[in-house]
Amino acid sequence: MSAQSSLDPDALPQIIGDFRPVDQWQIHINDVFYGLRGNRLREFYQTFASADYRLAYALAGDYYRRLGQRDQRHDSGGDNAQQDAESALIVMEWGCGNGNLAACFLDRFKELDVSGRYYPRLQYQLIDKNAVVLEEARNNPAFARHQAKVTFTNGRVEDLQEFQDGTVDRIICNELWSELPTKLILRKASELREEQIRPNVSESKLAEIQDWSGFVQAFDQKDIQVLREFPSFLEDLVWEREYHEVEAKSLSFRRTISEFMKHIDEEVLVPINTGASASIKEAMRLLSPDAIGMSAFDAGTADSQVLNDPDKPCYSVHGGQFSFMVNFALLEDIGRHLGAKNLVIEAQREFVGNGLGENVLTLMDLLAAHPRLPESDSWEFDALVVRTLEVINSGYASPYRQTIDFPIRESTPADERAKLSAILGGLNPNGLPDTIAYITESEIRKVQSSLEELGYDGEGIRMILQMPPNLVDYTHFFLSSS
Repeated sequence: MSAQSSLDPDALPQIIGDFRPVDQWQIHINDVFYGLRGNRLREFYQTFASADYRLAYALAGDYYRRLGQRDQRHDSGGDNAQQDAESALIVMEWGCGNGNLAACFLDRFKELDVSGRYYPRLQYQLIDKNAVVLEEARNNPAFARHQAKVTFTNGRVEDLQEFQDGTVDRIICNELWSELPTKLILRKASELREEQIRPNVSESKLAEIQDWSGFVQAFDQKDIQVLREFPSFLEDLVWEREYHEVEAKSLSFRRTISEFMKHIDEEVLVPINTGASASIKEAMRLLSPDAIGMSAFDAGTADSQVLNDPDKPCYSVHGGQFSFMVNFALLEDIGRHLGAKNLVIEAQREFVGNGLGENVLTLMDLLAAHPRLPESDSWEFDALVVRTLEVINSGYASPYRQTIDFPIRESTPADERAKLSAILGGLNPNGLPDTIAYITESEIRKVQSSLEELGYDGEGIRMILQMPPNLVDYTHFFLSSS
């Protein structure tokens, strides 16, 4: 959704708040969203780590490799080497979701560490500001294999003062930056202006709310218990927009941001990920001088042409929650400003593929290669997804048993519904865990003839396996101070 879309004034029947900067309302809405729906996140969106294991395995392999390289740099018989061999290896994961990434990371890291050089020293700390999400991770049965290795902290990644400076070796941050506070800023001459928004309840939803004053008060106070008593409303908010000069005290890294905005055309709105910037500052404080570093994964761009496009989508909304495009180009500048010496920005798919030694894509990527792809809101699309799952699973074997959750829409004809339900019920429990799980090129090659029977084009599959990243895509951002 474009942050500059026009609004129909008649669709603004009832105001429920004042104009505030986007990042302030983002915090408010996200707190309400997680309070109401924190235990139902996968109903609204999936992350690349919520069910799949391959991002976690790639991270574990990368960490194990980097630890070995660091050991080789140190004197093998000196005091430093002895100290290294005894010191704890603290890995932090920020925004831990359901804990699947951490559990799979630990499984793979232990498997790789045959000699027992690193795993016994490992301490994995999961951090999330949302207590409901953190509790779901804590209850993940997969941690039973690593119980002594895992700790849980309820905290904000922009401010983790309970942890000492220079004590962390590795930080992982997966699909969190897009949810952290983000301003939308444009430049007019030398002045920076930011978007401010004001929420309204849509006319149709307004008619369903009986106690209006009680609803407004509960919304203002983020009273989750009271809000549960009202009809679901997050998808029915309509936002008005205004633009005001940015208050100097509200913008950290103002000089770096001002320099960055000089390269953006006037009145082009740009996401300024203030929460992500603050988290980089905190990472630089926490990481030890010889730490392996920080890896953040999220959807965004480092392309200056995209950032300078007035029609780019600055954010999307999932279940009423704001999710902003990550401005990796600015975050690179901020990382350098904070003293990071080593910065790498690459496609997430390339990072995972490099870890496996071959190209990867997701089921959704593969579907895009179908020359006669049905409309995504049709039952025919669902049918193609299910039959593609059936084919892929005949050449795919996960080390984990997890049944894919794929609801069939009501509009599906009864006979087709029965066939699709039978296919889903008969899928291998060690098959693909969800539609955005990574599939390797070799797994696709195994079943290519069956895919072609479903109408896929062999040349199209080859092209999509080798295609470059999209201009806005899931990206890996790595930094370290050495």
